[in-house]
Amino acid sequence: MSNINNFKIEKSKEIDGVYIFYPSFGKDSRGIIYTSFYNDNFKDYLPTGLSFKHDKFSSSKQNVLRGIHGDTKSWKLITCVYGEIYQVVVDCREDSPTYKCWEAFTINSENPKLILIPPKMGNSFFVNSDIAIYHYKLAYEGEYLDAEDQFSIKWNDPSIGIKWPNENPILSARDK
Repeated sequence: MSNINNFKIEKSKEIDGVYIFYPSFGKDSRGIIYTSFYNDNFKDYLPTGLSFKHDKFSSSKQNVLRGIHGDTKSWKLITCVYGEIYQVVVDCREDSPTYKCWEAFTINSENPKLILIPPKMGNSFFVNSDIAIYHYKLAYEGEYLDAEDQFSIKWNDPSIGIKWPNENPILSARDK
């Protein structure tokens, strides 16, 4: 684990190319404060010349499961800024020795972390709290690949075998 600009950085133990960034944070009677993005912390983990282009937020209620989605060119830096999620990353690179392996992370305000997810990875999360606000930054070349250009994998695909916190999540039509 390395430490750059108050972030501890760790490589995934399960999936090559996935990194976990642990920000240092302050906590007192008012709440917490931490830095979620400082360009110098991330530039060495993206391909040369690539930088984050835009951010997205989603709000979801308890027992919602979003994903498993991905694409062939987007790098995603994800976190949960409010509430608690069970974040899952799935290796969807057919030529990878960890193909169809998955890793899960619990992310909340008491345990802030950011996960850097390379292209060709499935990205998904389940909401443990009443409400969660999910944030992700995207880096890619060219135009953004929207939903119709992404791949989706069924949340309970038996060939992957993810252990979800709930066997009956709330799903979109796309995720069913």
